[in-house]
Amino acid sequence: MNASQVLLSPVVTEKSTNAQGLRKYTFLVHLDANKVEVRKAIETFYGTKVKAVNIIPVLKKVRMVGRGRSITKRLSAKKAVITLAPKQSIDFNKVKTT
Repeated sequence: MNASQVLLSPVVTEKSTNAQGLRKYTFLVHLDANKVEVRKAIETFYGTKVKAVNIIPVLKKVRMVGRGRSITKRLSAKKAVITLAPKQSIDFNKVKTT
């Protein structure tokens, strides 16, 4: 899988923004991506040293409607929490392009 296909977008929530002080950044990643691919993509795009990668599967939400019908409210996704090495940070405005 290409490194540009692995990272979909950064997750910007109150919880993820507060975690940036601890050098932890959250990204939505491709469903088929693994920890090694995520690590390589972060190091390629942002030029930082990654200490750890934690993957969190986000299951789809299904709501039952009527007699047995279901509506999917949110599709399945995968989040990755990236912990950077000491004295490293990510500036989302500066992305390395090759």
